[in-house]
Amino acid sequence: MPARLTLRRPAVAVNTALGVVLLAGGFWAYRTLAGDDTPAAAASTRTVAVQQGTVTQTVTADGSVESARTATADFVTGGTVTALSVRVGQKVTKGQVLAKVDPAPAQRSLDAANADLDAARDSVDRAEDAGSDTSTAENEVTQAELAVEQAEAAVAGTVLEAPMAGTVTAVNGTLGSSSGAAQSGAAQSGAAQSAGGQSAQQEDTSSGFIEIQDLTRMQVTAAFAEADATKLKEKQTATITWNALDGTSAPGRVSAIDPSATTSGNVVTYGVSLSLDKVPTGVKAGQTVSVAVTTGSVENALMVSSAAVTTAGNRHTVTVLDGAAEQVRPVEIGLVGDTVTQITSGVDAGERVVLKATTTTSTGTRGGFPAGGTGGFPAGGGGNFGGGGGGPR
Repeated sequence: MPARLTLRRPAVAVNTALGVVLLAGGFWAYRTLAGDDTPAAAASTRTVAVQQGTVTQTVTADGSVESARTATADFVTGGTVTALSVRVGQKVTKGQVLAKVDPAPAQRSLDAANADLDAARDSVDRAEDAGSDTSTAENEVTQAELAVEQAEAAVAGTVLEAPMAGTVTAVNGTLGSSSGAAQSGAAQSGAAQSAGGQSAQQEDTSSGFIEIQDLTRMQVTAAFAEADATKLKEKQTATITWNALDGTSAPGRVSAIDPSATTSGNVVTYGVSLSLDKVPTGVKAGQTVSVAVTTGSVENALMVSSAAVTTAGNRHTVTVLDGAAEQVRPVEIGLVGDTVTQITSGVDAGERVVLKATTTTSTGTRGGFPAGGTGGFPAGGGGNFGGGGGGPR
């Protein structure tokens, strides 16, 4: 029996040691995964100084670049196209011949009209020689003269001339094709001039046989949300930034605002045209841009970050850091800018106002509660008391 006891004592010792090791490893793994009681959520307090400067308010929209002056050229007289003298991308001068249609039919009509006029004049001569009333013959002469004028215009209308100088952007016909007659030889858009000499508004025109744009005078059109459009006025300054041209921007000015809205789905917008003070290098018609129009600006204003102002109804307050204490102070505000707000009374330059922001980072959970807290309370507090160590354990 003593020999048996001597043989079993080493096995008991080994098993005991293994148990201790397993318990220690389990506790270490638990502490590693569960985290410690150090709170990871904390309210951070920042302050900014009350300063003097310029408060600026802007409204923004996406837009596109287009010519500020365009024209469409159509034949006055329809017919078969016998000459096409220009191509897309070609620069033309005002009055330059662009294309022609077969003039033979129009010339035959003119010849017939001239013959009718000669006959009508002969009738007047015969009536005078006979001592008869010439009023009827004279009326026929007047009608024949009008017919000749119309026939001459038709002959002239077989030649299509450029109504303005610019660049050909579209040719909607080919040699041998049939061209219809337009009511007018050319339709121009964007020709109305504002006081600043810029195009007042881009009008909508249908496609013509040949389309011409003045690519040296560009403008921007953009669609602004209805709430922003109420702040827009003609001649307000703007900054236009090109999406495809890195670092390219240019000043502009509101030249026209559509009087009626455009509705797409439930979105209501107003079209706005903006003139460019200078066209940057590389700008092409059709490019997309971002537009920021300055709707309000106050220079040498007392201002604070808009994030520091608390508004409740018509009451505005800021929290001023007075030594180590925070003091809530009512203020009067002026222009609310993009990032800062004008303060007209309530604080002085140099005072520091408080910005508060809370950031929370989870470090794990224990027993179903947030890390560092018990009983559902946040880390660092137990019950309603702050500054505790996470409650009893």
